[in-house]
Amino acid sequence: MILYYVPCKDKKEAKKIAKELLKEKLIACANIVDSDSIYEWEGKLKEEKEAIMFIKTLDRCEEEVKDKIRELHSYDIPAIIKITGRANKEYLSWMEGCVKEIP
Repeated sequence: MILYYVPCKDKKEAKKIAKELLKEKLIACANIVDSDSIYEWEGKLKEEKEAIMFIKTLDRCEEEVKDKIRELHSYDIPAIIKITGRANKEYLSWMEGCVKEIP
């Protein structure tokens, strides 16, 4: 199981990306939370509101998920941070039914 941490410019963008990933059966679920982000960009300290997506998928969809996020994301360099984990067997079974098979 893979959990991706993906900051987005706002909830609207996060929901758009999540819905497309779900439509294409590349993920089982996405959670979106508000965030206060502080970072440096082009030599300047930035402080902005963002929406963080936590996306749950399976290893077989890893590359397609990353490619689709890059395609839909508004940032020049989106953070697509992979967290590998293990889910309980019931949840993993549910995920297997949600995410498409890759030939």
